[in-house]
Amino acid sequence: MKVLLVSANSETSPYPVYPLGIDHVAEAISEDHDVFVLDINEAGGNAALQERIKAILPDVVGLSIRNIDNTEEKASRSYIDGYKLLIRDIRDATSAPVVLGGSGYTLFPVELIETLQADYGIIGEGERFKIFLDAYERKADVSTLDGVLMPGVSCSTAIPPPWEGRLGRLFEPESPHVDYYIQKGGGMLNLQTKRGCPFSCIYCTYPHIEGSQLRFVDPQVAADTAFKLQEAGAKYLFITDSVFNSDYDHSLEVARRFREVGVVIPWGAYIAPTKPPGDYFNTLAGAGMTHVEFGTEACSDAILENYRKPFRTHDIFFAHRAALEAGLNTAHFFLLGAPGETLQTLQETLENAGVLKKAVCFFFPGIRIYPNTRLYEIALASGQIAKDQDLLSPCFYHPEGIRLQEINETVQSSAQNRPNWVFGAGGEKTTQIISRLHARGHTGPLWEYLIR
Repeated sequence: MKVLLVSANSETSPYPVYPLGIDHVAEAISEDHDVFVLDINEAGGNAALQERIKAILPDVVGLSIRNIDNTEEKASRSYIDGYKLLIRDIRDATSAPVVLGGSGYTLFPVELIETLQADYGIIGEGERFKIFLDAYERKADVSTLDGVLMPGVSCSTAIPPPWEGRLGRLFEPESPHVDYYIQKGGGMLNLQTKRGCPFSCIYCTYPHIEGSQLRFVDPQVAADTAFKLQEAGAKYLFITDSVFNSDYDHSLEVARRFREVGVVIPWGAYIAPTKPPGDYFNTLAGAGMTHVEFGTEACSDAILENYRKPFRTHDIFFAHRAALEAGLNTAHFFLLGAPGETLQTLQETLENAGVLKKAVCFFFPGIRIYPNTRLYEIALASGQIAKDQDLLSPCFYHPEGIRLQEINETVQSSAQNRPNWVFGAGGEKTTQIISRLHARGHTGPLWEYLIR
């Protein structure tokens, strides 16, 4: 069959991010089907996308939904209406069934299939699309498959077991969307070296979507893929693992293989500020790492405990110093407004953040409530949300000890005269600055230019 995979993500702030998930789905189904990829950003809008769909004449359309909204409480934006328009325009261009998938879909499978009126939905990892296509081509009853939903049909919403097959990736450098992301995304492409998350942070959806057991991409395969991305024109790589250092040995081996195969472009990753083994960051830096994005979230031990984080403030300081000593650019991301947050814990976090020298600090007040998280249970028990509440509309947790507005005002006041403290993602001004720097030939995430 001819299978069309469509990336529905149209977010370009602060820069467009390559749709990595579609590459993994394409690899899983490419042996048995003719695969075509269309990206809404690269196509330049729904009208152009329609013309390409009519030329392809697909038998099935897979629509990847990665994000529901931008997760920022102060400037919240939902993407649902955009998805509705996209599906309407896809319907106008083809009679092929539309199948929803992606991490965003997995969070709200029933709500999205009903709201968007797709034909089918697949819960869990995208490679499961292969199982659906095999059954659909045989004209079997796909509603009996684990993780497959249909509108108006009673089906289990239990997430299927993690994908047991190889975590492969089909990357085709000649695809038009590859050049789009290299040109418009600051030369950045991405790759994944493992799936799953062994941590139990109360707000996080990764364990629900990917499972709590780590599954690894072979380090040599990861390095070969990184080299292929480099050969395709990438100027910077970001590793999309939920936490790159959730397994220190594997991440070190990936870095060593990067060096061996000849990866010379800079790269970065999302890191938990746990205490690293000796020389860890020096090894990563020696393999080309230039940027560390710490998922710090708070610098108050009481709040870190409430978040169920596997580290405390002294670990944050230790990891930060180790990264600086290795010559790495460092950023810390803070999520404010946890259960138990008060003005005192907030001020503790801000004071300790001020001690983090030569770092950029991103502050996000307000925690998005998602189903199948501990935070959801806390919000439900406290009466902040109802059991039948539609959480497709962005809903944020409100701590009892401090108002979100007070958090916003306190952070903004503390951030005055600190250009390296950024409120949220930085807004439109930051997007425009990054866009201009990318246009002038600068590559990478660019937040390092705020470090002082």
